[in-house]
This record gives sequence, C-alpha cells and structure tokens, in this order.
Amino acid sequence: MANYPETERRLHAREFVLKEATIIAGAVRIGCSVRNQHEQGAELRVAADTEIPERFLLEVPADDMTYRALVRWRRNDRI
Repeated sequence: MANYPETERRLHAREFVLKEATIIAGAVRIGCSVRNQHEQGAELRVAADTEIPERFLLEVPADDMTYRALVRWRRNDRI
C-alpha cells in the first residue's frame, strides 16, 4: 500500500465548517459544534467529559436539518 497523506485515503472529501448544533438523546439536549462535514458524516466537538450515546439526533440550525447520527469514533472532545 502506498503512503498517502490521511486526507487522500478518505472516501469522502471533508469540508471545514463551524456550525452550532444540538445533540438530542431522548429528553437530553447537549450543545456542540460541527467542525467538518462530508457526504457520510461529520466531526463534532463536545465538552471532553460529556457522555454521548452511540445513536442520537443532531440538530443543525444552519442546515435547517436534523440528522440521525451514529458515533463511529471518539477522541477526547471529538466525535
């Protein structure tokens, strides 16, 4: 396998954004920010000690959308 930079190995191009969003899990609402997004997902920033369920709704007012979300990875304050 060739040694390509991380961005070249990704299946979908990522677009840097900075959008306010809300994680909705039942009656719980957690503020977060969307840092990048692409056709199949997004990177979110949350407080590092915040417990986020594996599945939740993500409300993004700037997109006028609420997305169904599944956590694929976690690292400190990023999911």
